[in-house]
Amino acid sequence: MFKNYFKTAIRNFLHSKIFSLINVLGLSIGISASLVIYLLVNYHFTFDKFEKDNDRIYRVVSNFAFSGEVYYNSGVTSPLGPAVKKELTGLDLVVPFRTADEVKVSVPVPAKEPVIFKHQKNIVFVDESYFDLIGYQWIAGSAKASLQKPYETVLSEKTAALYFPKLSANEVVGKQLDFNDTVRVTVTGIVKDLEQNTDFTFTTFISKATLENTNLKPEDWTQWDNTNSASQLFVKVSPGTRPAEIEKAAYALYEKYHTPDPNTANDKSAYKLQPLNDMHFNSNYGLYDLPVASKPTLYGLLAVASFLLLLGCINFINLTTAHASQRAKEIGIRKTLGSSKSQLIIQFLSETFLLTFIATVISVFLTPLILKAFSGFIPEGLHFNLTAHPVIILFLLALTIIVTVLSGFYPALILSGYKPILVLKNQAYANTGKTRKAWVRKSLTVSQFVIAQVFIMATILVSKQITYSLNKNMGFKKDAIVYLNTNYYDTVKSHKYLFMDKLKSIPGIATISLSNNPPSSNSTWSNTIKYKDGKKEIETDVQVKTADTSYIKLYRIKLLAGNNLTQCDTTNQLLINETYAHTLGFQKLQDAVGKHLYWNGNIAVVIGGVVGDFNTHSLHEPVKPLVIANGDERSRTINIGLQPQNTEGTLWKSTIASIEKSWKQVFPDDDFDYKFFDEEIAKYYDQEQHISSLLMWATGLAVFISCL
Repeated sequence: MFKNYFKTAIRNFLHSKIFSLINVLGLSIGISASLVIYLLVNYHFTFDKFEKDNDRIYRVVSNFAFSGEVYYNSGVTSPLGPAVKKELTGLDLVVPFRTADEVKVSVPVPAKEPVIFKHQKNIVFVDESYFDLIGYQWIAGSAKASLQKPYETVLSEKTAALYFPKLSANEVVGKQLDFNDTVRVTVTGIVKDLEQNTDFTFTTFISKATLENTNLKPEDWTQWDNTNSASQLFVKVSPGTRPAEIEKAAYALYEKYHTPDPNTANDKSAYKLQPLNDMHFNSNYGLYDLPVASKPTLYGLLAVASFLLLLGCINFINLTTAHASQRAKEIGIRKTLGSSKSQLIIQFLSETFLLTFIATVISVFLTPLILKAFSGFIPEGLHFNLTAHPVIILFLLALTIIVTVLSGFYPALILSGYKPILVLKNQAYANTGKTRKAWVRKSLTVSQFVIAQVFIMATILVSKQITYSLNKNMGFKKDAIVYLNTNYYDTVKSHKYLFMDKLKSIPGIATISLSNNPPSSNSTWSNTIKYKDGKKEIETDVQVKTADTSYIKLYRIKLLAGNNLTQCDTTNQLLINETYAHTLGFQKLQDAVGKHLYWNGNIAVVIGGVVGDFNTHSLHEPVKPLVIANGDERSRTINIGLQPQNTEGTLWKSTIASIEKSWKQVFPDDDFDYKFFDEEIAKYYDQEQHISSLLMWATGLAVFISCL
């Protein structure tokens, strides 16, 4: 019986090729969009689901209520981990570890120059408990034997292949690596790379004993009053233990061991247990320099997919009901020959299923092309592979059934409801004013265009917001400026000054300035600064930038009162922004000039001037109190203002080439890595630009489907 249904369906498709093609095209677009968005949403919601008892795994994070504001830190004080492991109950596992900055890795080669790998990331100091938390498969060595002593390291399989490409895993064990030319470690184990989606992307594991028992021990290793995001702590709570109990007990340890500061008696801090499944989405705490996913964005994408799929279904319903009169005689003859209404409904649903199945097959071939088109928005780890991810087949099957029911049920009812006598007399629409009005089809058509117009309006709105963000005056100049950072590990202070002297002779450069970072950057340095007006003490968390006298000139930051900074090796003068001046209670900005602020152990520093407010991060964040300090202890960013571009458009290229030449003369072993300031600011809005691009595609598809 079903074979006959499908035979009839195929005959109808061949008889109405254009009609069938339009239906398949509309459905395939909706299904393709749904499949791509399903892949993206499923990718993000499957992070770190493979760890054993993952619902009982938490990261211990720090919250601070300070001067009326709440600050979040993904790390804890370094001594907390050992104290929790030693003194707290109710935990099955305590895993403290320390993340490391990117480093230069050298592979020693006998009688030859070492093989150098610069800017190596994903390095972490761990002990065997880390591998109890994250389920790695060991190829060589073991957790208990490989990370017990100082200067031992375990590599992931891919990292081992990178450093020792011609050796097997067992042959790599015993080899040595140098980190930043200062630390030599021995490889004691190899683990397989994690194939599941995870935020634990570390690939080089150095024994925690390397920090504990050597001169590499960080300054804050034993300090209870210093919270560092590099100091991470994970716990697995025992069954029946409430996270709130651990939070309270962990803070009690902090209260027990830290030294109270009477000046911060009103400040509040707390430890919180962040669930493992929250890490991938919580921007307050971050993800080891990895991008954090946005749940609202993902839910928005699901809505977009639903609307595009709905448009495809509406398009199918409208076309099928509009095409109904051409099949009226077929229905009349079938009913005359004894077909029941249920048999006709099954016949039409079979046709819909076959069309939907064809559309689904087409969408499978379209999906890789769409993923490629959205490569800037699609994470690197997201791949479309039916054999590797059988759940996709189940999703497509469920989607095919749902679309078949949504698209085919109403037309099947309409078509199967014709009366055979009227049909055979060519009076299918006689005395059926309600049918002639086709109120359902008209409603669906209106809905179709309403959805398309909503997409159009949303696209215009997002586009305008991005244009506003990129063009709004942020309080400083951002075009025709490049900057670069000198090596953090370069201890020769004169190098940066020698490099700046060489830059002064390049004609394409207008201004040069030395600072800790540009006016707006992803880096944040804040400090507790006090102001005493004789009656009360105002304590504020203030963002800090260090700069020389050319800084506000190069970036055209407005000086509203007082004078610019004077050149000095140590900090003896500050510029404050307008927001901070008002926070301190000054109505007239000039009144703040000459007053003293106290920082870094109550060192008094004079306010030399007040500058206009500027955004230190994206426009998503408000302007906060800020000081610009003279002194170059922390300054290693070279800011370069370029001369206006020439008509040929070659000046900047030749100038940057001259800058690189000077760089190589002073820093021959360091990469020349410069950034255009305006391009870095534009990166703040990458997510919005990706959403805008996605909405433009969705709008185009919505209009196209509606026009079908």
